[in-house]
Order: sequence, then C-alpha cells, then structure tokens
Amino acid sequence: MQRLFDINPSIDVTTASTVFARDHRVQIRDFLTDHTARVVRRVLQHETPWGTAWQAGTNGPSSMRQQELRAMPADRRTALAAAVNTAAASRDYAFRFAHYPMVHAYIEKWNARGLHDLLVEHLNDAPFLNLARAVTGIPELIKADAQATFFSAGDFLALHDDSHAAEGRRVAYVLNVADDDWHTDWGGYLNFLDDDGDVVAGWRPRFNALNLFRVPQRHQVSYVPPFARASRFAVTGWLRDR
Repeated sequence: MQRLFDINPSIDVTTASTVFARDHRVQIRDFLTDHTARVVRRVLQHETPWGTAWQAGTNGPSSMRQQELRAMPADRRTALAAAVNTAAASRDYAFRFAHYPMVHAYIEKWNARGLHDLLVEHLNDAPFLNLARAVTGIPELIKADAQATFFSAGDFLALHDDSHAAEGRRVAYVLNVADDDWHTDWGGYLNFLDDDGDVVAGWRPRFNALNLFRVPQRHQVSYVPPFARASRFAVTGWLRDR
C-alpha cells in the first residue's frame, strides 16, 4: 500500500480514551504524521472529482456526481440552492456540501486502486480500527465507511444525531485536513448541542485533527459564510459494528 495514512505514533491513547469515556467525544490533534496528512490534503484538494450532496426537507438526501453537476443548467442549480435554503429557513432538515462517496466509488470501481480507494482500505485496516477501538472502548467496531467532504461558502449541515441503529453506527468520525489558518469567523465548526439548543462543545476546522463521537449525539456543521476564504476538507463517516 502507498504510504498515505501513517498514524502519529506519539498519540496519547490513554488520555484520549479517558476524554471519550467522560464526554462521549474527543478530538485527537496531529492524528497522522505531518507528511501523510499533507498527502491526504493534496488528494482532497487537487485529485477529487467533487460532486454535491444535499437535502431540502423531505426532498433527499440526494447526491450528484461531478459530471452530472457540471451538466446541470444554471437555473436548476439556482432552484436547488433555493430549495435547500427554504427548507432550512422553515426549520426542516437540510444540508449542502461538496462530496465524493468514497465507499460507493470503491465498490463500483470508479477509479480502481486510485488514492481514494487506498484511503478506504487504510480506514478499514488494523492500525486505524484498533486505535478507534482503544479510544472508544468499543471492541465490536469492525469497519468504517467514508466520504470525502468539502465545505465552502454557503455550505452547512443542519442539526441531527446520526441515529440509524439498524446500520450498526456506533461512532462518527471526521478527519479534518482544513486550511491551517482557518479563521473563527469562517464557520464550518462541528458543534454539539444540548436539548435546549445550546452549544455545549464546538471544534474549529483544523488541519490533521481526528474527531470521534459516539452516536446518537446532536450535532451540526455551522454555516460557512460568503466571505470565508478557505476550504474545509475532511474525510468523514461512521465506525460500525456490522
């Protein structure tokens, strides 16, 4: 396998597991070696054929490949954006961001043995899964799914809790490779909310940071405003027990 995903050997697993047991979430900074984190960043920034994912209330969830998105007439793109915004304004569930469905692409051989396929294999290999089991205290974790995500101006992911028990979701993960200088005013935060709607924890997009959190858990990705000058790249998914 190409060295694409070397985990930082100095991670303090004991401390991370203590935080996860207490809070049901943890952020591990400098998760990969700096070199491989920058390779992952390059793959997402320069070598990913970005499509889009969205939901507008009961319309969706839906996704579209890059070639479909490019072929969509401008008026349809405008209507889609308006539908997502209208749903969000009406407090219906909504989201919009660029994505590349890595596991789906792997299964359908969109780019067999390409770098995205190698990333999927690394996420399902022993080093990552063993570390996830150790940090979360969940030995039943047997596989990871994955999508590449890219949040830029106008993108967001509304409040939800990832509750799909039948799919075996136990832990959500976000491997962030956002710009090093992500500004606090640029949104894109992974926020956790209590039942009163108050933010009880929020993590700024960071370069080379792994977020792990038990599901179900109420969370959102905050709106990225039009003046944001950077890009929130990440690999996200769930760790499953089936």
